[in-house]
Amino acid sequence: MKKYILLFVVLATNLAFAQVTPRNFLGKAFSKEMVQQALISQKAYAPYPKTREAWLAIIPEKEQAELIQRAERIMKAPIPILDASLLMEYMRSGDREEHGKVSFGKRNNLMELVMAETLEDKGRFTEKIMNYVWNICEETYWGVPAHLSVQKAGSGMPDAEDPTVELFGAETAAGLALTDYFMGAKLDKISKLIRPRIYYEVNKKIMIPILDQKRYGWLSPTRPVNNWNPWIISNVMLANLLLEKNETTRLSNLYTHMNYLDLYFNGLGDDAGCDEGPSYWFAAGASAFDALQVLASATGEKCQIYNEPFIQKMASYVYKMHISNDYFVNFADADPTLKPDGIMLYRFGKALNDAPLMAFGQWANQQFEPAISIGGSQKHRHLWNLMAYATMPKEKVAHPELGDYWFNDIQVITSRKGSQFFAAHGGHNAESHNHNDIGDFVYYDKGEPVIIDAGRGNYTARTFSAQRYSLWFTQSEYHNLPLINGQGQKAGRTFEATAVQSNISDKVSGMTLDLAKAYPAEAGIKTWKRSLQFNKVKNQVELKDLYELNELKQPVQQAFITLCTIDTSMPGKLGLKTSTGDAHEIQYDAKKWTVAIDLPSTEGPEYRSFKTKWANRPVQRIIFTSKDSGNKGNYQFVIK
Repeated sequence: MKKYILLFVVLATNLAFAQVTPRNFLGKAFSKEMVQQALISQKAYAPYPKTREAWLAIIPEKEQAELIQRAERIMKAPIPILDASLLMEYMRSGDREEHGKVSFGKRNNLMELVMAETLEDKGRFTEKIMNYVWNICEETYWGVPAHLSVQKAGSGMPDAEDPTVELFGAETAAGLALTDYFMGAKLDKISKLIRPRIYYEVNKKIMIPILDQKRYGWLSPTRPVNNWNPWIISNVMLANLLLEKNETTRLSNLYTHMNYLDLYFNGLGDDAGCDEGPSYWFAAGASAFDALQVLASATGEKCQIYNEPFIQKMASYVYKMHISNDYFVNFADADPTLKPDGIMLYRFGKALNDAPLMAFGQWANQQFEPAISIGGSQKHRHLWNLMAYATMPKEKVAHPELGDYWFNDIQVITSRKGSQFFAAHGGHNAESHNHNDIGDFVYYDKGEPVIIDAGRGNYTARTFSAQRYSLWFTQSEYHNLPLINGQGQKAGRTFEATAVQSNISDKVSGMTLDLAKAYPAEAGIKTWKRSLQFNKVKNQVELKDLYELNELKQPVQQAFITLCTIDTSMPGKLGLKTSTGDAHEIQYDAKKWTVAIDLPSTEGPEYRSFKTKWANRPVQRIIFTSKDSGNKGNYQFVIK
């Protein structure tokens, strides 16, 4: 079990030994005295409307009715219970979904009730809100069992005497603080002990433990930190500002949280790219915006860094990684599809005066018609979205015109021409949420996937354990990569791309890199130079590999991952047909290669999502096996 604990910490806190740059934007821009002068008092701080009248002017009548109807359904159901068996299920079977359903559902229910009572203001939801608050306060641990490894006792049951801070404990703190903010007077009428209990539990479980910076990898000043940092800080910052009545403590906590947030900016490369992928950007870069917005709102907009070019680069990453419709580039654990939060993107773009981001947000808001909701993570983000809902521009906009982009630090290129989209990836195999995927690429046309990165499966204990790379979706063998002397890539910071170069022009965009160091010594590689190019003149993707091995023990193989209907009937031209009937082909030398097709497993707890992840289309692996017998060679595949 110690191996499980160790690897989870490594993956969750991104202990990759990359460069940390002491940018310290907030710490350098604002002294503690400056923050003190600008800080609105706890009593006067009112970031969200509190009255029925104010909300009625913001939320349309139809959406109001839907919110209240959801709360009425919650009123009729008993409060879910998090018992010890649910906590232990993660250790016993590796399952984390059942606990999540109860824990996340309970917190979502609370906020739905709070919002409904604020809108209706009749008092009929107040008793249920009180019971939800008390029930959550009675929980020993607010996080998920998968995150217990930080406590001294290790994974298993939570230790009440050793509270630790993680994502969902921070989310709970913010949720209870918002409940206090909206419902404080009504709760006081029932009992004067409810709100002090909220403060006590938030302080004990979150505010005091987070001050022990050395305990948490996501607060490391010497290593890059991942989405945990801004996700947690945005919630904890808000909880402190709403709950803490001692202004000296409140200021001290806020300034500490500002310095903690700087650690996230310090750990990004100069390109400000997110190595976790776009779906995680909404928990990383977007959460950084949440925190910056909380800070600005609490200081009368006097403490804000929206004019910092680095923040603008961090924000632009998300639209530069968009493919079409709900498809995004999905290297590592990122999901291939997501419905982007258009209102948040528009608000972020407006704060930064970033016209493409505003246009992307406006397009996404119209494309996906977001539901009015206060559920899910980042509940404070949902509140700001609610406040902006009625003021979103109504005129139809096209997707912003995007070009070709190179992220030098995370070594990702994205390129477009007309309906075609290409992206490729270098990097190293110790990135946050890493897959062994150095040299991987994707290709889409007319918004349809042709060559894909399969993405991740369901999270279980095995996903974040010493067995992580026994799962097929993390292995290089199930990416668009070569299998060399029977060896795939290995995980770890030493396994990396070298000699990486990008090129972008009107005629061609792509990258070259050497894959030799991405593979173990058993692969026997001297050099493996890969070229991945999107030829805009010929409208094709060109993969070229030039290699030299110490010896050839097994035939070289090259994999391609696709959802397309595959036709192998014509030697040298493997047919690929998308779900919309568009035809593509992989051109290869039939004299040098044999072809086989297989279907990666969809059975088992980690693989269930692959039955539906890609619109119910099965992920298929095409395996080309070389007939060459020499230890030197070169080959080319063309995707037209």
